[in-house]
This record gives sequence, C-alpha cells and structure tokens, in this order.
Amino acid sequence: MLFACFVATASFAGNPLTIDDVVSGTFRSDYIYEMNMLADGTSYAQIDYQTARILKYDVKTGEQTGVLFDASQFNSDLKHTLTDIDAYEMSPDGKKMLIQVNTNPVYRRSFMADFYVYDIATKDIILLSLNGPLQNPVWAPKGDKIAFVRDNNIFLVDLKSGTETQVTDDGEKNKIINGIPDWVYEEEFGFSNAMTFSADGKKICFLKFDESMVRMYPLQFFAGDKPKFEQYDVYPGAYEYKYPKAGEENAKCSAWAYDIATAKTAKINLPYIEDGYIPRILQPKDFDHVVFFTMNRHQDELNIVAWNPATDMYKTLLTERVDKYVKEEAMEQITFTKKHILLPSDRDGFMQVYLYDMQGNLEKKMTNSQFGVTEVYGFDEKNGTLYYQAQGVSPMQKEVYATTIKGDTRRLSKNEGTNSALFTADFRYFVNTWSTANRPYVFSIIDNQGKQVKQLVDNEKLVAKIKEYNLPGKTFFDFTTSEGVKLNGWMMKPAEFDESKKYPVIMFQYNGPANQQVVDAWNIGSMGQGGLYDAYLTQQGFIIVCVDGRGTGGRGADFEKCTYLRLGQLESKDQVETALYLQQQPFVDKDNIGIWGWSYGGFNTLMSMSEGRPVFKAGVAVAPVTNWRYYDSVYSERFMRTPRENPAGYAVNPIERAKNLSGKLLICHGLADDNVHPQNAFEYSESLVQADKDFKEVIYTNRNHSIRGGNTRKHLLRQITQFFVENMK
Repeated sequence: MLFACFVATASFAGNPLTIDDVVSGTFRSDYIYEMNMLADGTSYAQIDYQTARILKYDVKTGEQTGVLFDASQFNSDLKHTLTDIDAYEMSPDGKKMLIQVNTNPVYRRSFMADFYVYDIATKDIILLSLNGPLQNPVWAPKGDKIAFVRDNNIFLVDLKSGTETQVTDDGEKNKIINGIPDWVYEEEFGFSNAMTFSADGKKICFLKFDESMVRMYPLQFFAGDKPKFEQYDVYPGAYEYKYPKAGEENAKCSAWAYDIATAKTAKINLPYIEDGYIPRILQPKDFDHVVFFTMNRHQDELNIVAWNPATDMYKTLLTERVDKYVKEEAMEQITFTKKHILLPSDRDGFMQVYLYDMQGNLEKKMTNSQFGVTEVYGFDEKNGTLYYQAQGVSPMQKEVYATTIKGDTRRLSKNEGTNSALFTADFRYFVNTWSTANRPYVFSIIDNQGKQVKQLVDNEKLVAKIKEYNLPGKTFFDFTTSEGVKLNGWMMKPAEFDESKKYPVIMFQYNGPANQQVVDAWNIGSMGQGGLYDAYLTQQGFIIVCVDGRGTGGRGADFEKCTYLRLGQLESKDQVETALYLQQQPFVDKDNIGIWGWSYGGFNTLMSMSEGRPVFKAGVAVAPVTNWRYYDSVYSERFMRTPRENPAGYAVNPIERAKNLSGKLLICHGLADDNVHPQNAFEYSESLVQADKDFKEVIYTNRNHSIRGGNTRKHLLRQITQFFVENMK
C-alpha cells in the first residue's frame, strides 16, 4: 500500500521511531511526582513508586533524611494492597497523612478512591471509611477529623473516636450534590473540592448544587473491551448525567454550614447574583473567615466575599470587573496571606499582580511583567516580597521572579526556556523545574537569591536516547499575516532534511482562548514528550508546523480576547494565513499542506478547512466541537455569551460552513465523550452528507475525550498517520 512505500522513501540515520514508542512511554522523562513541601519549612516529601515509600528530603541539600511511610511494613490484614500508592496528603500539623489507593476517575479532576489514615510517629494505620470508596477527603485544622463525600452526601469521621457521621442526607444522583462540584463547575472552573472546615474546626462549610432543572445528556455504552462491560453484551446501556449547554439552565448553587457540636445545618446568605456562580469556597490560613468567590453569569465580575462563622455575617472584600471576562486562570491564582490578598488581573492589558489589604483596599500594583504573570507562588510578609512565575523575556518562555514591595525585581531562575517553582513555607528555597523545547526536564534546588544548591534530576539518559534515535529538534519562527498580525510558531523538520527538496507539511494546532502551543518547553507537540509523535511524522517525510493564532495566550488581553463573541473566525483565518506563508517557503510542497487538532483544535481544523481559501489538502479533527450551542454553558458563555444574546456569533460554526469544506477529512470521536459530546461529530457528519461532501469517520466505543485505553491511542495515531500519508501525495 501507499503508506509502506512512502515510509520506505523516508531516510534517517538513527533508530526509527514506531507508534509503539510514542504510546508506550519508552521516551518518558524522569519526573518528580507528588512532591510536597512539609510544614517544618526545611523538608519536602515525594513518593518512590518503585519501593512504595514516601520519603523525606532536606531541601537545603536534597539528601534523603527519613522515611515517612513504607508500604512493606504492612501485612495482608489490610483491605487493600498499599504497594500501589496513588497519592498522599499531609495533615495540617504534619503528624499524619492520608494514603490514597484504588483510584478510579470520575471526570477530568474528580475520582473515587480508598484512603488510609497513617500516624507517622506511632505507625498506626486505619482505613478512613469501611463503607467503600469515597471522594474529596478534607482535613480539619487540628488533624483530628476528616470530612468526605460519598453518593453526593457529606460524611464526617472523628479520628479519636473512630465514629463516622452522615452530615447531609439529601444527596441524590442527577439531583442534589453536596461538597463536590457538578460536571460543569469541575470542568470549567477547574476544581473538585466544594467544602472546607472553618478555621476553628467547629463547622463544615460546603456548596450544594441543585441539578434538578438541568437537562440530562445520555451517553451510550456497549460491551466493548479493555474494559469489557458484560452487562451490555446483548443490549447497550446508557450513562446519563446533568450537562448544562450554552444558554440552558444551570444548577442552582448555594452555600451551607454544618455545626459539628449541634449537628445542625443552616444556609449561608451571600450576595449571590441570581443565575450566577460560586466558583470557589476556601478557608485561608491565618484568617477566621471562610471565603467565597461569586461571579455573574457573564463572568465579567468576580466578588471575593468573607463570611464570619461566629456571627453569620459577610463582607465583600473586593470586586474585580474586567472587560469581556475574568480569566479562570487568574481566579485560580488569587492568594491569601496573613495580611494581604494577591489578585492577578489583566485590567491593564497584561496579567499583573495587585496587592490588597484584608479590607479590600489596593496597596500596590506589585508587578510590571512585559508579557504577564502566569503563576503566583506567595508573598513573604516579613520582607514584603512577592514570588511568582512570569513571561518576562518572551511569550514563549517562563521564569521565576521575586519582586519587593519597593519595586526591586530579581530573576531567580537562570536558564532560558520554561521554569516553574515549588517554594518552602519561608520562601528561602524552591525546587525549580526547567525544560526547553529540545531539552527534557531538569529539577534543581535553588535558594531565594537564585543560587543552585543541588540538581535532583537531569534526564541525561533520555538526552542520550534522543541522540541515539537522531530525533529532530524544534526551531521557532514568526511571520506577519496579510492583516498585519505577527504570529509565533515552531517547526520540526526531518532529521535528514534536504533543503533542495520540497516537503509536505502537517500543521498541528489548538488555538483555544489563552492556550499556548508555541512554547519553549518539553511538553511541546501534539502528544507531548518533546514532540515525539511529531518526530514520528517527520520520519514519514513530513515537516511539522505549529502556530498560535489570535486568541491564544502570552500576548496580552487585546490579543487573547479579540476572539470574544466570534470564536473560530479569526483563529481559522490565522491558520489559513500560516498555510499561505508556508507555501512561499522554498522547501515546502505548496500543494500538500495538511492540518489537524484535538478538541478546540478539532473545531479550528474544521473552521480552517471551510474558511473559504482552499489551502489544505487534508485534515483530521479529533473530538471537535462543531457548534458552541452543543457545548457547556460556562465555557461557551464566557467567550460567546448566550445564543440568545449572540445569535450571529453562534451561527458561524463548522456545521453552517460544511458546504465550504475543502480537502480530504477524517473525523475521530469517542462515543463516551462526556466533554465534547459525540453529538458534535454526528450532527456535523449529517451536514457533510447533505452538502454532498465525502469524509471518513472513526468512532471509538466507550472512550471519553482522551480516547485511550487498551490499544486505542495507538490505533488512533495510526489512523491519523495513514490518512495524511494516503492523501498528501
């Protein structure tokens, strides 16, 4: 077949990659997982998965100083085998830990698991609950109690007495949820915990979601394989859950407090906007009020509200109003210290950090980063220093910085590329994670003056393996479109690139709001791992290109929010402009340019192929949105408002553009995709049929948005590869 012939003509000096290499983890980098700074301020802990131990290290030296937990100490008397530790969480005083095992995912962030409570000093271990797996365990401030959720209800375990008490009894599937968010809150507000203890430990405060009026979405399941559902051997089954689509009714969210001493529950009255959101509940350290975030449905106003458990009174500490919408990423980075609130905001064009006192008075704009702050690590009250990550050199790089309240700024990470930090409680040291597009991760301990103390992980074995396989590197470039917009991109050429030849090009892209694919980091590329799948495609004779169009992150609010109310229109233009730019390059076969993407990237693939200028020979859309009317309320309305408010914006979509589709098309979708429903693929397929457009479609039984499990991911990547090879002659 053509695929085999094409591969045979591609030459490379190193060992050839296979799709098995891409999906099997053969090129997986060494990485420090589950690293946490300990309360003593001088130590950190991490899991050693090979020995099933949780080890303690001195942050000043990086040397191991102890063993916090050793699964081999426990015999088969326990209900579960503890050699497969999934995660752990320290108690607030650092004397106990929760050991998480038997984890099974629910949605993107939520999961069910079993938890053991382990006393580090006495080495006593008990199963937190004898009644089965649970969700979202939360420590009380003194470490003497733990609250958790099971079957949409909250339970409380007193660790001293061993008693388990049911806190709520109205929880019901697809109706009432207590203590954890509903699907859309979890997915689009980025959290899975909707409860906390009050600072004095006397009350459990939580959010309640009434989903009664939210419409149901059914996903069909079959027997399948890996895993196999025997109950669906003859007749298929269905999984139904509440999913609010754009413009439809959301769950009603309310705040409640349970008094542990009296066992009474009362509603908390908040200045809550009707039909709005409560996207956070938290108990800041050293603050006697519980904090709630409230937001209007348009998501352009965020209120930070402090509620006093002793008086049942609240105060709005501050209100953030910005043009178009408050970014979820900014809300995630709001930080409370003993005396201050750190608020990231793009109100001045780029994301900066503003320092408020606890009464909501603005004290100072702390940063002036050229391309914006991307993460807040904390504020040292003693010397008035903010520690944070920012794009200070380039939109494609990230560094770690410290800025004093006097305005003095110093860069703590020295290497160019992408740096992130995990600080000790006193901010004297941090573990820096550094990588580039062509260099896998390096972990180092660095002090707060920027001096390296010790290197922990260097990934030199992986570097040597990359050389052994002669994998191509990535180079960055930029160009200006016909509309005068400068765009950034990266390119990967075959290792044996011959500039006298002309190569077909595959463009990979995502291009969703605030997202960046053109970054100087090791997770670059369509499948991560340093662009490993993209390197595989270069061995088939392709050049791989990725360009971030308008709407993507790192270049300020104007660039990012210019797609507001018209998702897909500017992004698709920029991908077409990228293809036109590539056609002008002497080493590009201008008649053989393809495009593909996943999720939003799938949506933009379809939009780009039907933009009107027929520049793409072939395209692949994996799990694409095809009409924002089918997607969830929080995400769609953040960028588009409701269909009733913005009918013109919603009317521009791949389905309406089906008649303009140009090029060969492959659509791939998981039949159990709870995020981008298969409805998107099916309705789009029908529009193509009625427009008399040929296409191919691959449906993956029982697979969700990630399309993995068993042999699935390998099969998917092979279909993508073969489709481009067969259609870009």
